[in-house]
Amino acid sequence: MQTDLRSHGLWERTAPPAPYAEALYSTIDTDVVIIGAGYTGLSAALHLAQAGYAPVVVEAAQIGFGGSGRNVGLVNAGMWVKPEDFPGVLGPIYGQRLLTLLGQAPDLVFDVISAHAIACEATRVGTLHCAPDERGLSDLTERTRQWARWGAPVSLLGAQETARLIGSCDYKGALLDRRAGTVQPLAYARGLADAAIGAGARIFVNSPVTGMMQSGDRHIIDTPRGQVRAAKVIVATNAYSTGPFAAISDSLAPLPYFNVATAPLSPSMRARILPEGHGAWDTRSVLSSFRMDAAGRLVFGSVGGLGRWDAAVHRDWARREVTRLFPQLAGVDFETEWSGSIGVTATRLPRLHRLAPGVVAMAGYNGRGIAPGTAFGRVLADMTAGHTPDSELPLPVMNLPEPDALRGLRGLIYAVGSGLRHFAGARRPR
Repeated sequence: MQTDLRSHGLWERTAPPAPYAEALYSTIDTDVVIIGAGYTGLSAALHLAQAGYAPVVVEAAQIGFGGSGRNVGLVNAGMWVKPEDFPGVLGPIYGQRLLTLLGQAPDLVFDVISAHAIACEATRVGTLHCAPDERGLSDLTERTRQWARWGAPVSLLGAQETARLIGSCDYKGALLDRRAGTVQPLAYARGLADAAIGAGARIFVNSPVTGMMQSGDRHIIDTPRGQVRAAKVIVATNAYSTGPFAAISDSLAPLPYFNVATAPLSPSMRARILPEGHGAWDTRSVLSSFRMDAAGRLVFGSVGGLGRWDAAVHRDWARREVTRLFPQLAGVDFETEWSGSIGVTATRLPRLHRLAPGVVAMAGYNGRGIAPGTAFGRVLADMTAGHTPDSELPLPVMNLPEPDALRGLRGLIYAVGSGLRHFAGARRPR
């Protein structure tokens, strides 16, 4: 993945090596084939292998190549949608089931990390959702009330305590969610892969799926140099879906997101910025997120890509914004930068699809991939193994996803809008 230094940045530099995997060069018969070696696919492989199955994972590039290896590393509960809005979108039964699943999802992540001794800089002290203005504070007040009704360990912090935990006086308050934490995201993906292999799964990389057809009770998955024949198929490619599964990505609006990271900060700076190790993000429409890695690098991100026309705009804005939040970092440059794409649904909630008999897929984590991806990997494993009927699933099962007619327009709005916002912000007098 080092062929593009802006694809995985800091995470590629600091993650332990991926477990050995080669391309598929033969024909394999198995019970379940999983397309995609991200959190969902690897979690499904791990849970299926632990249940006695022999899953085969086929990955177009490398383990964790998509969003699983590029995100900020915040392990959060829930979604962007407020808890009490879940039933309004999904109905009372599915709304409650999904909220319960996602509320408990960080527990699953950290339990898996502990059980398999995954070296991924896991820190579980909570995350901070920060309010830069009164509107944001009102939103967080309501989110805190709603989560508290569900018994979640959340607190609304005032400006003084927020400033102490962040090291910046920019915020009027923050929602502290103690269920949450941070991980090195690519290291977590590679650790999941190692655990799945250890349980009996097989993983093949550099093997994009070029075709899929059904022959009797078997699904035939073709790659450039090999083939997998399986009774069941799990598609876990989300926003990076291509080839026979392009309909999945076509149903999602692409939201670009970039991150930058400083060199390791001095001990005195580390003692003042996020001193207790919380990950954080804010309530702005073009949000920012920030956290420390294990070596004391500040990782800072926001909406936007790092293409030919917008990289300098976002980089310049990030440098100014970091200095504004943390004046002691004035003059500190960025050591690495990277970006990726988030798949956004119209409802801001994930979707569960049955693409054909025996073929299921997940899509649309809306920027919350680590905990939901791990949890839905287990859901898909149980579903595929026949342990969970459709009537007991946390989401209704939808058919082949319909293309989002406004996908291109919404993606353009995200890309151009964030660029314009950051262009103006980087040049606004402070």
